Amino acid sequence: MPLYQYNVMGKKSTILILLFAVTAFTIISSITSCKKIFPEMINPEEGLCGPVSLSSAQTLLFSQGNDQFFANRTTATGLGPYFVATGCGSCHSSDNRGHPFTTLTRFGQTDSTGNKFLAEGAPQLGAFCLPGFTPEQIPAGATSTKLIAPVTAGVGFLEAVPDTEIIAMAGANKNDPDGVRGHPNYNTVPSYVTPLSGSVQRSDGKYICRFGRKAAVYNLFQQVALAYNHDMGITSSYMPQNPFNYLDQTAPAISSTPEIDNTTFYSVVFYVTCLQTPIQRTPDDPTVQRGQQEFLSIGCGTCHKQTLTTGYSPIDALSYQTINPFTDLLVHDMGPGLDDGYTEGNAKTSEWRTAPLWGLGLAPGVQGGTVYLMHDGRAHSIQQAIQLHGGESAVSSARFNKLSSADQAAVIKFLQSL
Repeated sequence: MPLYQYNVMGKKSTILILLFAVTAFTIISSITSCKKIFPEMINPEEGLCGPVSLSSAQTLLFSQGNDQFFANRTTATGLGPYFVATGCGSCHSSDNRGHPFTTLTRFGQTDSTGNKFLAEGAPQLGAFCLPGFTPEQIPAGATSTKLIAPVTAGVGFLEAVPDTEIIAMAGANKNDPDGVRGHPNYNTVPSYVTPLSGSVQRSDGKYICRFGRKAAVYNLFQQVALAYNHDMGITSSYMPQNPFNYLDQTAPAISSTPEIDNTTFYSVVFYVTCLQTPIQRTPDDPTVQRGQQEFLSIGCGTCHKQTLTTGYSPIDALSYQTINPFTDLLVHDMGPGLDDGYTEGNAKTSEWRTAPLWGLGLAPGVQGGTVYLMHDGRAHSIQQAIQLHGGESAVSSARFNKLSSADQAAVIKFLQSL
């Protein structure tokens, strides 16, 4: 009530009573109606939000990272000057996929020669800004794409998949009769990132990357640094420059003191690394099992690889595990219909990383009841998402369209069980 300060005896208390009554009514109304307004949080027992098996000390660190992941940043805690969201949880509700309300825009790169618009604030658009600053705009001549945040759960397991397995999956595509030709996205690793043991470095110094819609980010350490800096405008020891905007003629100044300390930063990296994988629900349902067989028979499993095996990880629970993410971590040409004219690393503008399908059936719970699939949320049903697949996946998509209505429904029910 500090906004209402009256010095006349009696009037202040009357106003406070009225405000209390209005506030109480608002809270009660919100409780009864919030489910209609905001997406629901997913029950951890259904496969998301929980950690892998950890020691007591690791559990404490995970908890600290959880608090920071879902905390909302303000100007007092480093937000801005340009940003997309105020916290990690804003885009990754319940550690699942994002929503169009939190869509981010990346711009400026059309091929593997690099981004020519870094001086204009690329690669990410700061759609929001602090008072006194101007929201960023895409400069003339720059290509751009809109992206919805991918699922966060299970990403530590994906980081632990050895490069050799990724290379082997790419090699298996060379003679694929359906024309699947997926390949790793090699990209430059920033100096603040230490390459993981067993990583394969190409002759030009680039490494296999696997995170992000284009698989242009090397590991989760880099991903967290990018998210804090690009998404929230928060500096760290690893990315000490504030985002800038050519419209404000601000220079890429280095912050004298990082706006997120290393301890907090590490806790968030640990949190996302140790998130459990989503678990399949109703795997014994006969229709789900039939849908899985159809899914594999029409060739979807060539890219959405059902089973991967992790290698060594310093976190025991991630080491040498068999996982079912339904991805090959490769980028594939998805055809002209999904060509956004923007790319990162050595991926082409029409190439996208195979999205993991685990947690897919839980998406409606965090997207307000309507699913928003594909990289930009353009598909509003699983069936539509399948039918939008072109390029290397056109043959599989066509086979799906030729299935009977019952078989198509079985495939969709299988995917909803993931």
